[in-house]
Amino acid sequence: MTQRLTDLDGVVVDTGTSFADLTTLRLGGRPHAVVRCSTAEAVVEAVKLIDASEHDLLILAGGSNLVIADGELDLIAVRLENDDVSFGDDGLVTAGAGAVWDDVVAASVERGLGGIECLSGIPGSTGATPVQNVGAYGTEIADVLTRVKLYERATGKVFWSDASELELAYRYSNLKFTQRAVVLEVEFQLSTDGLSAPLRFGALAGEAGERRPVAEVRDEVLGLRRGKGMVLDEGDYDTWSAGSFFTNPIVASEIADQVQAAVRSERGDADADRMPRWAAEGGEKLSAAWLIERAGFPRGYPGEDAPVRLSTKHTLALTNRGQAVTEDLVSLAREVRDGVQSAFGVQLVPEPVWVGVEI
Repeated sequence: MTQRLTDLDGVVVDTGTSFADLTTLRLGGRPHAVVRCSTAEAVVEAVKLIDASEHDLLILAGGSNLVIADGELDLIAVRLENDDVSFGDDGLVTAGAGAVWDDVVAASVERGLGGIECLSGIPGSTGATPVQNVGAYGTEIADVLTRVKLYERATGKVFWSDASELELAYRYSNLKFTQRAVVLEVEFQLSTDGLSAPLRFGALAGEAGERRPVAEVRDEVLGLRRGKGMVLDEGDYDTWSAGSFFTNPIVASEIADQVQAAVRSERGDADADRMPRWAAEGGEKLSAAWLIERAGFPRGYPGEDAPVRLSTKHTLALTNRGQAVTEDLVSLAREVRDGVQSAFGVQLVPEPVWVGVEI
C-alpha cells in the first residue's frame, strides 16, 4: 500500500508524524501513515486507492477541529496540501481545500474584497470551512459560499456542488460527520467595493448593518480574537485549542426562561438580566461560554497544574498546557458538559470531530 501511494503524482508518504504534530490541540496518537497530497488530483487518487484497500482513513488539513485518540491508530491520514488560490475581477474566489484559511482571508482583504473579513484569524484550512459552516462575529461561510468541488467516495465522481445542496445551518452541513465526500476546492462570491459585509456584532458595528473598510474590520477582529487566545501562537498555551469547543445551544424559549430564572435565584437580578439570548430557528440561542462560567467553571479552570485547562482568556476554549494527552482533554470536556447539564438542564454539544474517542 505504501509503495503504491508513493508512486502517485503529487503524493508524499510520511510515516514519522503523529496527530499531535498535525492538530492545533497538539494532541493525538500516530497513524499508520500521513499521505500528503499537493494537488486535488492526488487527493482523489490517494483516497480512491485507500478506500479500495478498505483501510480506515481520515481526511485533514489544518487539524483545527479534531479530537483524536492517543496511541497507535490503525488508520491512514490523508493531508490536503493543495493550496492554490485564484481571484476573479468580479470578486469570485476559488481556493484549494488545503489553503490556510486566514491566508485566503488576508489575500482577499488586500484586494479590497469583502464578505469574510469577520472570519479573520480562524485556524484551519479552507476545505473545512463549508463542512461545518464556519462562522464568527455575525458572519458565516454560508453568506458567501457559492460552490464546493467534491470527490464522492461511494461513486468515485468529482463534481461541483452548489452551496444550496449542502443544507448549511449553524455549524452544520450535510458533509459533516458523514465522510461521504472529500472537499477539493471551495468557491466564494465576495463584494468588490472595499467594504465589509453588513456588521451584526456589537463590538464591531456602530449600528446594526453598518459596512466599513475590510482592512479596518479585519484588524479589529484579529484584536478581539487575540484577546481571547483564538489566534494561534506557538508560545502561548492559551491558543493550543480547537477554538470554541462547544456550540452555542439552541433551546426552546421556556428552557431559556428556566435558565434565566435559575441564574436570577443563584446570582441575582443584575446577572440574570445580562444573560445572552438570541432568537434562532427552533427557539433561542444561548451563550455556551456564559453558561459554563455560571455553572462554576471560570477561566483557567481547574488550575495551573492541570494538563488541560479552560483558557485563561476565553472560557469556551479547552487548552493543552504543553504536556497533555487526549484523555486529559476528554475528562475536562465531560466535566464541563455534565456541570452545565446539572446546573441548567442544557446539554452542550462539542464542535470538534472526534476520532477514536468519545465524550
